[in-house]
Formats: sequence, C-alpha cells, structure tokens
Amino acid sequence: MTPTLGTHPLRTLTTALDAAAVGRHLAATPADLLAPDAFCWLRRGEGLLGYGEIAQFTGTGPERFADAEQWWKDVLAGALVRDTVHVPGTGALAFGSFAFSKFSAHPSVLVIPELVVGFRDGTAWLTHLTVDGSVPTAESAHALLRRHLSASPEGLGSTTPDTPAAGTVSAGALTEEQWKATVADGVRAIGRGGLDKVVLARDVVARFDEPVQRVSILQRLVRLYGECWTYGVRGLVGATPEMLIKVDGTTAQARVLAGTLDREDEPAGAVGFAAAVLGGSAKQRQEHDFAVRSLTRQLAPFATDLAFPAEPFILELPNVWHLASDVTAELAAFEGHLPTSLALVEALHPTAAVCGTPREDAGKLILELEKMDRGPYAGPVGWLDGAGNGEWGIALRGAVLEDPLSVRLYAGAGIVEASDPEAELAETWAKFRPMLQALGLHA
Repeated sequence: MTPTLGTHPLRTLTTALDAAAVGRHLAATPADLLAPDAFCWLRRGEGLLGYGEIAQFTGTGPERFADAEQWWKDVLAGALVRDTVHVPGTGALAFGSFAFSKFSAHPSVLVIPELVVGFRDGTAWLTHLTVDGSVPTAESAHALLRRHLSASPEGLGSTTPDTPAAGTVSAGALTEEQWKATVADGVRAIGRGGLDKVVLARDVVARFDEPVQRVSILQRLVRLYGECWTYGVRGLVGATPEMLIKVDGTTAQARVLAGTLDREDEPAGAVGFAAAVLGGSAKQRQEHDFAVRSLTRQLAPFATDLAFPAEPFILELPNVWHLASDVTAELAAFEGHLPTSLALVEALHPTAAVCGTPREDAGKLILELEKMDRGPYAGPVGWLDGAGNGEWGIALRGAVLEDPLSVRLYAGAGIVEASDPEAELAETWAKFRPMLQALGLHA
C-alpha cells in the first residue's frame, strides 16, 4: 500500500545526473531507462521518468481536480527542497492521471515518486524524494537509480521486435454496428439543434496468451511516435499528440487537434493530399474551429495575452494527419499568484476536442450514448512541480493494462452534423493503430 504523508515533510534533492556514477546502467536514450512500473513522460528524447511511489492523492467526482490541488499545496507547505538544477520538472514533483468524467468511478491520482530522472535542453538530473524523515543526497539519488535499473534488466537497452504478438482483439462495450448506430444518434441530436459537436468514443479489448510487457509498449511508442508525448501512469499507457496545457513559468501553451485523415487513404503518388482533403473540408475545419474556440474561451480569463494562428497547420503522424493549432498565453497573476498547471487543467477540461460543444450538453449525450465509463481515456495525464509548472496531455492513443493478459484500448471521433458513421468508424481504427502497433498486433 502506498503510504500517505504523515509526520515527516516531503524532502527533495535535485542534482545533476552523473553518468559515471550510474556506470554501465546509464543507457543511450531516456526510453532505455524505463523500468516495468516506471512513470513516463517523454517526447523527442526529453522528459521525465519516475521510479517508486512514496505518497499519493486519490479522488473521484467533480472536485477531483480541486482536491488534488489542495493536497499538493498541503504537501508543498512543509516541503524541504534542495535544487541545484532549477528548471521546470526539478524539485518537488508528482505524476498524475485524471478520469475523463466527474461521474467516473475510476480513481484520479497524483503520485509522488521516490526518484525522478529528467532530461531537458541537454541537461540531465536526478531528484530523490522522501517522506520518511531521511535526508536525500546526491549519493543516495545515484544509488537509488542503480538499484531500480539493476532490478529491471529487461528495461535497459532492450529491443522491441515488431513481430506480431499472439493476441486477439474483440469488441468492448459496443460492437461496430452498435457504435455506428450511436454515431447516427449523435448526428440526429445535433440536427435537432442546441448541440454543435459531440465526441463519441468506443473501446476494444486485446487479449494475449503471454503477459504483455509494459516496458516494450512504452519503448515502441517512443520510437514510432516521437512527435507525441509518450505517457505511462500505472496501468495507463499511450502516446498523445495533444497537449491540454503546458506551463513554463509565466507562459502557457496548448496544442489543439481536431480533424483527422488516415494516412492509408492517400493515393499513390499524391502531392499535397492532406492539405487538400483536410484543409479543404468544411466538416473538418468546422470540427477544428469548435475545438480551438473551446480552449481559448476557457483559457482567456487566466491570460493577459492570448495568441493562436488564423489557420491550422497539418500535423503529420505515422498513422494519421490532423488539423492542429498551437495556442500560447501569458498568464495573469491573481492576488499575487499565477495559476498552476493543475488549476488550468481544471478550467480547460474537457475541451471540445474530446467532449464537444456546448460541453455540458455534449457530456450528457456521451454518458447516454457510449454505454461505458471512459475511465482515464481522454482525461488529463502528465506532471506538475512545486513551482506550478507542468505538462498535461490528453490521454489519447492509449490503453489501460487491465491485467497481465488483457489491454483495453480506446479511440474516439468528433461528430458534427455532416458526419458519416462508416467514416467515423474507420477513423477510430486509424486511432487504435498506435496502441495495436505498440502491442505487437497487426495494425
């Protein structure tokens, strides 16, 4: 059982990572340092890995974000922090995953790891965290890393062959035909007025004869989807292309995606196919516009300056193209304090990109039509530090490792009045592809 904070304060020490001190265990890339239960947040060879658990917050319901924020503030109030690196992600830190819905029974969590390894702009560091009264040191941090990595030889520089695994994929809450009927119901609801867009998701279950290897899943995602943020928080794993909010000092950034085209649909020899099909589609542009307006409207009260491009760009991923817009904001102080990344998560979630618009109406329709609890799918996933910095993606292109032999995958599609159920079903299969590849299944 993970201990809660008791009489001892959180103590942290952040020090530069000494490759010589780690010795043969220090691998060439951050992904090579993954251990079976490691927390993961990696993109383009940078990010954070966490080992062990020393304290946690767990909550459900509409107050899950506010309760987590208060718990973190209480932790920080007595924390003793020593930090010689001083970049976002050093010092006190927690990884988190939050359920999509306030009605979900799935627990939302913040977890303080025992050890963090960080990589940013050519700098690498270790943070050792304790709540048992012991005082972390540079020596204890390096010794702890050696211990975690020595206990997990399969995670060190291991290869992830692309040979298909022996597994089967079956329907989850709804069959394909049932889900297409659900999409048709969504289109009719939009046609009746009052609702512009609803995002409908579905699940499938992959079952295996041999236990799945979490390390291999994350390593494949890092290798195949380097432009995405590969995340791992306990049983939740994936590689999201969408950043809900990133806070770095006084600056906030978000990446909004809506509008999707399967790369397998591109005719041989075509030039400018994605730009013509996505950029020229009124349906896709409308879906994207709803998502951008949703995020900027919710972010505006926290910003002194808010900027986003007039036209989206085409984001190219191995499986799909998306219409994408990067939003930036200078944060406004309130009563002398800037909003933390977690406070912004609460204000922004759920966006139109994963729920719909108006979001209250869309959320009600999702509960009525999907016939499942999304759990952490499409919920915020990421990290925050003691200074309020953090990176929170939307848990897309992901799955939940339910037990050693079964994995539940999720994918969704934005439904507007012009949506076609057959095309939306095909879009979900394109979005399942990253996790199917990571599981070694035919995709």
